[in-house]
Amino acid sequence: MKLEPSEIFKVLSVETRVKIIELLKSIGPMGAKDIAANLGITTAAVSQHLKVLKQAGLVRSERKGYWIPYSIDEKAMENCRGILDEVCTCGCQGTGRFRESEPERSNLDSLKKYAEELRNELATVRQRIKELAAGKG
Repeated sequence: MKLEPSEIFKVLSVETRVKIIELLKSIGPMGAKDIAANLGITTAAVSQHLKVLKQAGLVRSERKGYWIPYSIDEKAMENCRGILDEVCTCGCQGTGRFRESEPERSNLDSLKKYAEELRNELATVRQRIKELAAGKG
């Protein structure tokens, strides 16, 4: 079932669901119990959020015995990124490169915030690489 962009972003308007996506992105596949422990909420609550995320096509799961690991659907995340690129106000028009002209003040503030988000994401990726290299993943 393919949802309209507005429906996908409605699903992601719940902070806990975004946290689940971020957790799966940084750590990799996890079961509902582990997600609950990481977020400090009940397994039942996580299960309900995962159900919504799965129905939206943003996460997938595959039963492995009694364990059901959930992971991000990379293609769905890429589709979300494409939608955001279309409405992006930084001037990159989905290229990731900023327009040559001097950005407006509001765009400059947005770019600074975006740069900070990229630094944080890069730090998360570097940490995950270290964990994988150390055999923890």
